[in-house]
Amino acid sequence: MARNVKNVPSDLEIAQAANLRTIEQVASKMGILNDELERHGTWKAKVKLDLIDRLADQPNGKYIDVTAITPTPLGEGKSTTMVGLTQALGSELAKNVICCIRQPSMGPTFNIKGGAAGGGYSQIVPMEEFNLHLTGDIHAISVAHNLVAAALDTRLYHESRQTDEALARRGLKRLDIDPDTITWRRVVDICDRSLRDIQIGFNDAKLKDGSPSPVFPRKTGFDITVASEIMAILALATSLKDMRQRFSKMVVGLNTKGKPVNVEQLGVAGAVMVLMKEALMPTLMQTLEGQPAFVHAGPFANIAHGNSSIIADKMAVKLGDYVVTESGFGADIGMEKFFDIKCRYSKLIPNAVVLVATVRALKMHGGGPTVKPGSPLDEAYTKENLALLEKGLCNLGVHIKNVLRFGIPVVVAVNAFHTDSDAELKMIREYAIDKGAEDAVVTTHWANGGKGAAKLAEAVVAACEKPANFKFLYPLDWSIKQKIEKIAIDIYGADAVTYDALAEKQIDTYERAGFGKLPICMAKTHLSLSHDPTLKGAPTGFTVPVREVRASVGAGFIYPLIGTVSTMPGLATHPAFMDIDLDENGDIVGLF
Repeated sequence: MARNVKNVPSDLEIAQAANLRTIEQVASKMGILNDELERHGTWKAKVKLDLIDRLADQPNGKYIDVTAITPTPLGEGKSTTMVGLTQALGSELAKNVICCIRQPSMGPTFNIKGGAAGGGYSQIVPMEEFNLHLTGDIHAISVAHNLVAAALDTRLYHESRQTDEALARRGLKRLDIDPDTITWRRVVDICDRSLRDIQIGFNDAKLKDGSPSPVFPRKTGFDITVASEIMAILALATSLKDMRQRFSKMVVGLNTKGKPVNVEQLGVAGAVMVLMKEALMPTLMQTLEGQPAFVHAGPFANIAHGNSSIIADKMAVKLGDYVVTESGFGADIGMEKFFDIKCRYSKLIPNAVVLVATVRALKMHGGGPTVKPGSPLDEAYTKENLALLEKGLCNLGVHIKNVLRFGIPVVVAVNAFHTDSDAELKMIREYAIDKGAEDAVVTTHWANGGKGAAKLAEAVVAACEKPANFKFLYPLDWSIKQKIEKIAIDIYGADAVTYDALAEKQIDTYERAGFGKLPICMAKTHLSLSHDPTLKGAPTGFTVPVREVRASVGAGFIYPLIGTVSTMPGLATHPAFMDIDLDENGDIVGLF
């Protein structure tokens, strides 16, 4: 049915064989003026923010979020489904459609996951440019983030050597930062487990009198760039002015009196803004079938909200009759954050949700063997097993219930593999409709492009005409704990929440500092509805442990850490970079 890889070229081969439109042709067809483009070669361009003001009086198009059930470690084709749906709406239904997708981190691109342009015959192209550098936004984030880190350590150094009077002569006021409270680490856009925990501050320099220079050895570490708060701000900012205000509010630590110290106080917020000014413009590309695609921002979906940018969405809903975007990981993570964080700041409310499911993921939730990247799938996943599938359907049921909890119609997209049986696909469809989905449609867009998602597109168009009764999960004036517990109990299915002593102290500090009214961005595993990745299906009777609570004040959310969440992935034994090279013609090979 789909993914019969013996008969299908690689993703890269498919992308390189595509007959692309120039970026001017893509822009002109969607109504973008020539002087609103900042070109980056033949196939991509940044779009200037002036467009939003020009189209302010245009009505908004329909707004669709693509999310998923709790995935296997292999992923269930959410990005591919988003692109396939976009192609189907454009090529098969002749709709004016635009998709908005995150820019991928080069960490996963050179590791196990590979690229994030979609797959098969449902991709963003050129996929090499999409996955490698693009227009430099992630590099700008890395430099801006590390400039803040350098400013912070430099301030510690100079305050240790100078009196208040000496600082004042240079226009500075002592910040008196407590080194033990610093939360701002450094970043790099590569998976490198060796940098997770490091020690800095060693210095052999001498002062003028020959005495040793003060040193500040302290433990810190690196995160991957897409985990930076600057990345989250890029995705949530609504204008240049808003982005500048958010940068100023980023908290780097506390002073010795327990008060937050922010980037504005460090004097580096303006420089960060200068470095990030160009990055706020989204990048325009296209699908394999020529539909426009905005590629912009790529925040992690565990410690951040995991959605592409508000700016791109605001442009798209004015330019297109239908806008398709996606939220990271499963609906319990990316979609909940999409609604409770992104929609609060964007003021855009989706008309429908597409929930991606696969037979293999539901079998895993039914108790199937462990699924591990790089290892062959057990035959339980490649042969019909209705009993195993039936046991795992509960995971799909919880996600459908959670979408409906927000008052938005949901369509299930069953992303089909050639090993799936008709009986298995029928079972998923019947279950989904029984649980309240508007429809459940089998799709083959990976193998067949837009044609393979035509019925899904028809179902989504119909769902967009259904009445919606959107509501947030919680009000912002609730306490931090009330909001955490609402998410844990209602969305994850927990019985209760516990807090480590550190988390209790941090919650108290943030509420006293006036941060308690911010939305919550839960940091947890994507491999279970719970905090424990080994609990599959629809677990119950568990308690969510909050071990730490951090504040991304500039981005505008509080993020509790539950379980173990890594912000710096490690490389696999045989990472993707081992297969990537240039051939004798100078063309890229091995990228997937």
